[in-house]
Amino acid sequence: MSFANLSPNLSRIGLDKPLRILLINAGEADTLTWAGLVQPLRLCAAALGADALRLDVRTPEEAAQAGGHWHIALLVADETQAPPRPELRRAIIERCRSAPFWGGVGAGVLWLADAGVMDGVRIALPWALYADAEAKADRAILTPHLFEIDGVHLTCSGGAASVDFALTLVETLFGADAQAHVKEALCVERVRGKEERQRVALQARFGVLQPKLSEAVTLMEANIEEPLSTDDIANLVGLSRRQLERLFKQYLGSLPSRYYLELRLQRARQLLQGTHNSIVQVGLMCGFSSGSHFSTAFGALFGHTPREERQRKLMPAG
Repeated sequence: MSFANLSPNLSRIGLDKPLRILLINAGEADTLTWAGLVQPLRLCAAALGADALRLDVRTPEEAAQAGGHWHIALLVADETQAPPRPELRRAIIERCRSAPFWGGVGAGVLWLADAGVMDGVRIALPWALYADAEAKADRAILTPHLFEIDGVHLTCSGGAASVDFALTLVETLFGADAQAHVKEALCVERVRGKEERQRVALQARFGVLQPKLSEAVTLMEANIEEPLSTDDIANLVGLSRRQLERLFKQYLGSLPSRYYLELRLQRARQLLQGTHNSIVQVGLMCGFSSGSHFSTAFGALFGHTPREERQRKLMPAG
């Protein structure tokens, strides 16, 4: 599924010339969160020219004093960075909110949520900050995805996901050709979509705090070919169905059945890309007794059929 189809309003601002993006770097210049965001955008700006895209990179102090108009404004920080003093943070948040589309990357997302400007908004946050989000930003809707767009709000978990987020913005704003140029320059083969989850073991995310949740997901991962029912999983981990659903909703932003389905489909995608098993065999290996059900579910998540996924893999790089 094209990200542009999900965000038509964001697509339309790419028609403005020049499109202006404000990036407020509240961290170090050499972090992956920052470099992964700014380098694809800089390459795009260089390719398209200043008449098409202008990047305005500022420190928090510079941004607080800046005047001007931007179409997109993002507050970027790594999770190791301490938040700026309250008055400076308020100033840079207001500067971000003056843009039609705005948000944060990495720890910048938590700073925005902590300020109350993300209440009721779906946000993507680095998994290492989940505990802080529970304590400070309980009114935002935390998801496990790499990045999110909810209305005018843009959030990204940072780290390597910054590259996927930036490349998706490039495609949404300037088209597939512009994205292909930047991908080639960065030697990036595939851009992960917003629906993909942060690939970190649940035990690493939650430690011993949520052992039942980790146990439930471990059961799912061990039973891909013959899926268990939600009631079976709840019984095996010693919870009621409602308790299990509440844990998944709170910590993973999804119902157990949906999370399980996406696990199976992600596994199917890996098999389509990395094996020579037939599409029917892949579906059976991932718990789909019907080929039509497998194709429909796969298309709903990834925006194309299993056959098209395999054709993409076989297609020569151009």
